[in-house]
Amino acid sequence: MTPGEQHERFDHLARLGRALNALGVGVVLILPTAGEPVLEIRSASGTLVRVIVIWRSGWVFTWRPWWARMWPGDKWVAAHADNAADVVMAEVGT
Repeated sequence: MTPGEQHERFDHLARLGRALNALGVGVVLILPTAGEPVLEIRSASGTLVRVIVIWRSGWVFTWRPWWARMWPGDKWVAAHADNAADVVMAEVGT
């Protein structure tokens, strides 16, 4: 991952985290020294959901496990979508 890609991923996750926080959802943005940034959300049922940003013909948020990131799928939303926080909230059951 290039420094530019890492910065873009951070920007998208930080924006999503702020939007979710404004909706009353607690989030934690994890910035590992190696690897990709991750936004952790604790769902209403107590399940920990990890949201990442990946490139698939554009940046998208996904909360699918790493082994299930094949397309097509319904566990993602475009990172630039105005309703991305609402989609993530509805999908992860926060």
